[in-house]
Amino acid sequence: MATHNPVELMPYDPQWPQAFQRIRDRLLALLPQALSIDHIGSTSILGMTAKPLIDIDIVLPGLEHIEDATRRLLAEGYEPRGNRYDDEVWAFLSRGSVPAERVYLCPSGNGTHRNRLAFRDYLIAHPLAAADYAALKRRLAAEFRMDGDGYTAQKREFVDAIVARALARDG
Repeated sequence: MATHNPVELMPYDPQWPQAFQRIRDRLLALLPQALSIDHIGSTSILGMTAKPLIDIDIVLPGLEHIEDATRRLLAEGYEPRGNRYDDEVWAFLSRGSVPAERVYLCPSGNGTHRNRLAFRDYLIAHPLAAADYAALKRRLAAEFRMDGDGYTAQKREFVDAIVARALARDG
């Protein structure tokens, strides 16, 4: 399904880590039960071309904490985006902030969260793989300019291969 907002990438912004820290501090005060609040996605990788959107995983002690955390995020103006991949991860978007924030609530031990950290950490440790990913993103952003879902879907094979490599090293 094509979106109506263009896929916009921009060069790495050195302010993204500081923006994450401010957001993290605010979220930790809002959700003190969080076990971790992790900067994920392309803005967490030094030098990576990215959408100007800070992606954040909030790990909660268990599924029973999702409902309360959801209520708190909604009260702060986050827009619910659902559990799109049936992976026990609930997404929320804050359009009013600059940069925009996409927050995910994850129960402890969640595989999606583990894979996101593995992907991020692998690209940080392997600059050539990160450069390949940046080139792929630029090509796909041009090809799927008005189709964010298509853009994301076409990155899947690359992402899965990197996650498999990263987890094989840890295993």
